[in-house]
Amino acid sequence: MTQSLHPAAQQGFALGANLYQQVRPSYPQEVDVFLQDRLQVPLNSNIVDLGSGTGKFLPHLLKLTTQLIAVDPVANMLAQLKQLYPHVETIQARSEQLPLPDQCADLVSCAQSFHWFANLQSLKEIHRILKPQGHLLLIWNQRDISVNWVNALAKMILPFEGDTPRFHNQDWRQVFADTDLFQLTHEQKFHHTHVGTVEQVVSKRLLSTSFIAAMPTEQQQQLKTQFEQLVLEYTNKHVQDEIEFPYCTHLYVYQKVE
Repeated sequence: MTQSLHPAAQQGFALGANLYQQVRPSYPQEVDVFLQDRLQVPLNSNIVDLGSGTGKFLPHLLKLTTQLIAVDPVANMLAQLKQLYPHVETIQARSEQLPLPDQCADLVSCAQSFHWFANLQSLKEIHRILKPQGHLLLIWNQRDISVNWVNALAKMILPFEGDTPRFHNQDWRQVFADTDLFQLTHEQKFHHTHVGTVEQVVSKRLLSTSFIAAMPTEQQQQLKTQFEQLVLEYTNKHVQDEIEFPYCTHLYVYQKVE
């Protein structure tokens, strides 16, 4: 049976798609080097970007191929993607039931998304659409909590998470331990920064978090004020001051096992 989409994803991303596109960070250039030199993805491979959202990862994939399909269950997210990438084929679908033929993809990528559908049914579908020896690429941007003010922000929003699936609790790994469909072949970590005003790359970025974007507007604005006050206390940076928000990018590659 197909699992229902988590309410934080359904509501938060539907309501906050425009903000998500505006304020979420991109991925570091080292990812391009990895894909081309380490993973050696052939040019014009057939790639499926699963949980594509507003298409934040597409610039990296379009350097490799034009044979690209973006899949996401949230219509508002795909609408944002189509505005930016009108020539990319999009499919509104759930990961547990992909309307794609067997062995059609050389690579399936999941950028900032796999934790939402880390279940056996989804993994079986990914396995089904991958060609023999095909790869599954998982990538996440994570706030670098080794920096004191970033850690303080993380602690501030933690009580609001509830049961929302998250990368940082590592629950997404369990589905790979429960099956022999894939084997881990690469694991990389990169560091980069998102530069902009405190409002743009800190407070509005945090408001784009699924479970916060699903909150009533008044509560969101209260949190925004609290985020900005915390940054001011730690860094002496005001709302319109420029700041570097540090990220760790975590990348994992799994290969299909026959």
